[in-house]
Formats: sequence, C-alpha cells, structure tokens
Amino acid sequence: MGPALALALLLGLQGILGDPGGPPRVLHSLHYLSVAVSEPSLGVPQFMALGFVDGIPFTRYDSERGRVEPQTQWMEEGAEPGYWERQTQICQGHQHVDARNLETLRHRYNQSGGLHTIQWLYSCDLLSDGSVRGSQRLGYDGRDFISFELGSKSFVAADDAAEITRRHWEDENEVERQENNLKHVCPEWLRKYVRYGQKELERKVAPDVHVSGKEEHGTLILSCHVYGFYPNIITVNWMKGGEIWDQETEWGGIVPNSDGTFHTWARIEALPEEWEQYRCRVEHPGMLEPGIFAWEPTYGGNLDMVIAVSVIAAVLILVLIGFGIWRLQSGRRDRIGYNPPAGKNMGINI
Repeated sequence: MGPALALALLLGLQGILGDPGGPPRVLHSLHYLSVAVSEPSLGVPQFMALGFVDGIPFTRYDSERGRVEPQTQWMEEGAEPGYWERQTQICQGHQHVDARNLETLRHRYNQSGGLHTIQWLYSCDLLSDGSVRGSQRLGYDGRDFISFELGSKSFVAADDAAEITRRHWEDENEVERQENNLKHVCPEWLRKYVRYGQKELERKVAPDVHVSGKEEHGTLILSCHVYGFYPNIITVNWMKGGEIWDQETEWGGIVPNSDGTFHTWARIEALPEEWEQYRCRVEHPGMLEPGIFAWEPTYGGNLDMVIAVSVIAAVLILVLIGFGIWRLQSGRRDRIGYNPPAGKNMGINI
C-alpha cells in the first residue's frame, strides 16, 4: 500500500469518527463506505464496501472474496437468517453499477483511460436530543462530486458534470427517497445493530491520558495523547490559565485501536516559559468527571515512545481495513443493511 492510500485512510477515518474538540452529540452512528476502482491491483480489489457502527467495522465486502462477511462476533451471532445472502446480492449489484458509473464519468470528463475511483459514504447518527442526522456523499478521483444532507433536503453538485447527475436524480424523485431512507430506514437498522451488540457498544472504558512536551525552534509543543477509551465520544481541550483555547489547538482524528477502543490527541504551541499555565482537559462517558492533566517535564525519550505507539496503532488500522478509503464521505440509500424498495435496482446510475 502506498503512502497516499495510507494517508487517505487515516483522513477518511477522521471524517467518520469525528473531531474530539467539539461537545459530545452523537449517541450511535452507522456509516457505510465503498470504493470502486477502474484498474484493480494486488491488494486493491475492484470494489470494496465497509460498514461501521459507532466507528467499529462490523461488515465487509470486497470483489475478490465475493461475499459480505461479519467483522464482529456480535454481528455474526445476531444477524437474522438470510441476512448475509441478501447483503451479498446488494453489494454485487453495487459493484456492477459502479463499474458502469466509472465508465460514464470517464466519458463525461473526457478522460481516455487510466486509474479512476468512485467513493461513496452513506451515514446516519442518533443524537442525544432525539433527532437524527444523515447524509450521503459521492466523490470521483479524490474530489467532491455530489452530496445530499438530510437537514437541507437537497443535492449539491460540485461541478457541471455533477450537475447532470443532480438534475437526473431530482427528476427521479430522489430527494424524497433520500429523506425517507436517512430519516427512517437507516436509523431503524442502526437501532437494530445496536441491539445486536448492546453489551459491546454500550460499555464504557475510561481513557488513559499522557501529556508530553517538546521544544522546537524556541516554541514548546504540548501534546495530549488519549488512549484506550470507549465509546468514541470524547472531548479533549487545551486550557491556559483555566480558559479553553480551542482556536489555537490542533486535533488528531478519533481512530480505532485493534482491541475495539479508540485513541486521539490534541496539540498546542506555547511559549516555553509559560508551560505551567497549560492543562489538558479530557471529558468522556467513562469518567466520573472531566480530568485535568498537566505536563511534567522529564529528561528522556518518553515523547518518542508516545509517537512510536501512535505509528504502530496507525499501522494496525491499515492492516484492519486492507486498503485506503478516501476522505470523502458519500453514500447511497440502498448501501445500508436493508432490502432496497421493491422495483429498485441495487445501485444507482450516475
């Protein structure tokens, strides 16, 4: 796997799992990502689809294996009879339709050949106030193509080529179908999946926190690394003198570990003489109250160890997923775990 695909995977996971700087809002989430390529190669199948519940991969399909497979024990044990056969048929339908879509877009952009990709993401979230958030997004060759948000109830085309698709879908009453699927069908399946894995998905594991510092060119870089927490709802802030400094903070994505927990980090630059004024604040459902953590300067290689652990964790993610998924969040109504409406084909023509 090349570095570009590896970076794309990490960016994609950040888009799925969220930003640790904002307040906790999502109770449970369901995301389906897929990617189709025009020229498959070793380790990169022609078509691949992954399902995530609360950031945990729970289903996987790729064109080389030719079937949908469970990625968690609770999904394997909880699925109803016939579920895997139906999902395999749906994914195989998507695979064939996306092969045609790649050809359509190649002609629409007047491209002669070469490697091209289509990326989709379909997602819905159950929020703490009882509402639902949903979207579907489509990307082509690493660029935005077209998207739909439940809140706006409209398609947004990124360019003239996507405008053709927007008009076609709106003529086919796609807005109403998308609204129904994102508002009702997707949340219904999400609740079912949560019931399957309730013991696992609703557990609470408090994070381990490590604060480190390193001076570079007269600037002190303070890092707050947060490990081993579950669920993936977390807030990490840097504070100076008791005041939260979010605008000056850089966050890493909330990324899964191989054991089903998550890790993240937040970083801020400071004047070396002001290091005692800074604190890292961490809030998580597994903690009785928010934790406040300070840097305690030491002489040695602790920071190097922290960086090494982060790199190892990233490599484990790459092994878990199998290949890079681009950051674009896009999706499709029948790209989730339910049967498409009667009379609808499996997949969508662009």
